[in-house]
Parts: sequence; structure tokens; C-alpha cells
Amino acid sequence: MTIFDPARGRIIDGGGGGGGGLLRLIGIGIAAFLLVILLFSSVAKVGTGHVGVLTLFGKVQTGDTLGEGIHLISPLKTNNELSIQTQTLKESASVPSSEGLMMSLDTSLIYHLNPDRAAEVFQKIGADYENVVVEPTLRSAIREATASHTANALYTGEREMVAKQIYDQVSAQLNQRGLTVENVLLRDIQLPATLKAAIEAKQQAEQESLAMNFRLQKETQEAQRKRIEAAGVRDFQQIVAQGITPSLLEWKGIEATENLAKSANSKVVVIGNNKNGLPLILGQ
Repeated sequence: MTIFDPARGRIIDGGGGGGGGLLRLIGIGIAAFLLVILLFSSVAKVGTGHVGVLTLFGKVQTGDTLGEGIHLISPLKTNNELSIQTQTLKESASVPSSEGLMMSLDTSLIYHLNPDRAAEVFQKIGADYENVVVEPTLRSAIREATASHTANALYTGEREMVAKQIYDQVSAQLNQRGLTVENVLLRDIQLPATLKAAIEAKQQAEQESLAMNFRLQKETQEAQRKRIEAAGVRDFQQIVAQGITPSLLEWKGIEATENLAKSANSKVVVIGNNKNGLPLILGQ
């Protein structure tokens, strides 16, 4: 504080230097605080499986996409994180078949955000791209795919074909928007109870018909085998019969008689002379 003394004709210093030093310390503290805030505002952290899209006063900076980790950015820019990890969207919907029957279809869509197009997705669609684009696209593809197939086909053998058709359509639309489709799975198909019972009854009848055809085929093969076996026996007998002569039979009879005569327990009784001249064996 400075005071003018008229008696002495000079200016007297009242010792106000301490207040000025305090103000300087406060100013330095405020500046340091602002510097710390500015430093923290310049550090951006991007989590695992995410990318950072920077905006400056609301405008997307398409060339400043950040990868995982810590980055130094302008304090005027804002970091917006988007996940690039694989995501699953489960959809349960009532869809029509080609006959107009309503079915309950449970579907899973597996997809992820293309990291190279994250800024474009954030700018044109926004962070809530699943509800804005992915889910409506999946619903539309499901209805279009099921409407071209019968309920019986969907319930039995064409599920993979329907899943591929949904996959192709969803992929074509979402890939254009920066989203990559990995797979489409049909978890479950529920038909009306009466239709389901009719389909199952038809399948059971088809299985029984196949079983009957198998049995008939087996019996036919067995009959053919027996005919072939009988023909072989007949041919054998004809061949053998052609080689059997009276002389051969007589010779075989003599051999058999000699063998029996040599047996210790055999008795040969010869009575007269029969037609072929062989003895008659009456007992043993």
C-alpha cells in the first residue's frame, strides 16, 4: 500500500508486496489446473475390441479412427467408441409359408462392424446401428425367404437352403453399410399343431412304406437265391445221373459188400442169386 506524507514531502510504502505474491500463486495454480484438464482432455482410451471415431464440433473426422489403446488427440475432439467384436442378434418372428400358413421361426444373425468403415457407419447410421439397420433387414429377409417355401419343406429338408437364402440377402444389404455378416442360423421352426401332426404322420407312413419295400426286396432276393440253388442241385443230379451205369452200380455194390464182410460185427447171409448177382445182407 502506498501513502503520500505531506509533512515530509515524500511517498511512504505501506508494505503491500505480500498481496501481490499471493495473487501470483493463485494465478499459477489456476493455470496448472487448466493445464491438467487440458492434458486429460487430450488423452483418448479405446478399449479392447473397439475402435474410436473422432468428432470435432459434431463433425465426424473420417480419417482419424483410433485403434485399441491410449492416444493423444486434440482436446477439442470427442472420442466415440464402437465395438468391432462379433455380435449375435436373435430374432423370433411369425412368418408365412408359400401356402400362407403362419409359422414361428427363431433365427440368429452373427455379424460384426467393419473397423475400416466405422467412421462411415457412425456418420450415416449412428452407434445404434443394430436397431436402425440390422434388425429390420433380418426381419425382411426372413419373411421373403420363408414365403417362397412350403411349410413341409421348412420343417423337413430345406432349412439349410432357407438359411443360405437369408444369409445371402442380409449380407448383400449390410455389407454395403459397413457391417460384415458371419453366419445365419435357424434355431427352431414351430408349425401349427394340426399341420405338424399331419406332416409327422406323412413321414411315418413314408418310413413304413420304405420298410415294406425293403422287406419285399429282401424276400424277392431270397426267392431268387433258392431258385438258383434248386437249379444248381437239378443240374448236378442230371450230370451225376448221366454218369451212373448198371456196371458202376454193380461195382459199387461189390465194394460195399466187401467192406461189410470185413467188419467184425457183420454177418453176411447169401440167399440165392438176385437180379444183379450180389449177395443179400440180412443182418449185422
